[in-house]
Amino acid sequence: MPGAPGPAVTPHPTRKPGAFPQALRVMAPEALLDAGERERIRAKSAIFAPPGATLADGRRELVGMTREQLAAEMVAIGEKPFRAKQLWHWIYHQGATDFSVMNSIARPLQAKLSEKFVIGRPGVATEQTSSDGTRKWLFRFRDEQQVETVYIPDDDRGALCISTQVGCTLSCTFCHTGTQKLVRNLGVAEIVGQFMAARDSYGEWPTPTGGAGDGEGDGGRKLSNIVVMGMGEPLYNYENLAAALTIIMDHEGIALSRRRITLSTSGVVPMMDLCGQELGVNLAVSLHATNDALRDEIVPLNRKYPIAELLAACRRYPGASNARRITFEYVMLRGVNDSIAEAHELVHLLEGIPAKVNLIPFNPWPGSPYKTSTPEALRGFAEVLNAAGYSSPIRRPRGRDILAACGQLKTESERARRA
Repeated sequence: MPGAPGPAVTPHPTRKPGAFPQALRVMAPEALLDAGERERIRAKSAIFAPPGATLADGRRELVGMTREQLAAEMVAIGEKPFRAKQLWHWIYHQGATDFSVMNSIARPLQAKLSEKFVIGRPGVATEQTSSDGTRKWLFRFRDEQQVETVYIPDDDRGALCISTQVGCTLSCTFCHTGTQKLVRNLGVAEIVGQFMAARDSYGEWPTPTGGAGDGEGDGGRKLSNIVVMGMGEPLYNYENLAAALTIIMDHEGIALSRRRITLSTSGVVPMMDLCGQELGVNLAVSLHATNDALRDEIVPLNRKYPIAELLAACRRYPGASNARRITFEYVMLRGVNDSIAEAHELVHLLEGIPAKVNLIPFNPWPGSPYKTSTPEALRGFAEVLNAAGYSSPIRRPRGRDILAACGQLKTESERARRA
């Protein structure tokens, strides 16, 4: 079934509508600045809003609705609110896409639901499997926009790398996605739908019970983790992402623990604080440089939120501890950021932060200006960090042969096609 974007996002349940004006009057200057910056980010995000939840034939997409929205839809068609709980179970626990299989719902109501609603998935434009088992999907949505999603296997489990935007606005010079202009944000259904479609592909419905989502009782399932590290900057689409992850973490549905979800950001500092307060998922930070001059060049977002501000946000991130360390991602670029001196500087920068460092060999893509660091440079850099007490694995490139490795994702979607 063709994918359908999610409904318009309602305010997050922890934030009361209209509360900001009163709150702003009592905030400290620093908090006032953050709140103002968040509103600016939200306003810009709205410019790239996804399509609505209503299809051309008038039916509405149920995937991506909150429990409250589902209940309201049931009342609107003359049904009892408890029907929302039944639908939630079938959609997110059983993975149903057809009302006719919902045997706890009478057939007349099944027919009524199918006339008014759909349970969509992203359309699969292409599906590729690498020689190392990595799988990449090119998902197509209702407006013909596309994103790439990647599954990275590890023994009998693995992580699904999901996207949050069509294209990207950050223009990091080492990233293939950064060469594609931002087209639009993904809706709630489009974000959740990537995980659901991957579960379809691997036949991993229904959701396991018992210790589901926490690594116990999951039967060695392949889709055990989510990393929000695909196309786009997640925190520039925070409202839709937060709603999607809230659905994914719901214990009566997909039931994936927040400890099995990692969100990667290039450093949108005001939204990092909000993410920690509202979602509490694991945090990964795309750092890639140890000084502002270089990071300004390769991660242009640094000009707005420089390294000192970024690391201060990391230090106050809720829940960060030795048990839940913040991951710093560091793409190793030959002769650019991979010297022993820079390794020592990185140690100095991370002082006092419960951290680990993922050293990522640069993954080439057509037209890229960089080269991968030599094995000797990679080992020397890692040795300095490990000696200082920071776990620093050198990430093994996965899916390079299908351009599915870190920094290689890109589609041919164009902003002009949005109309």
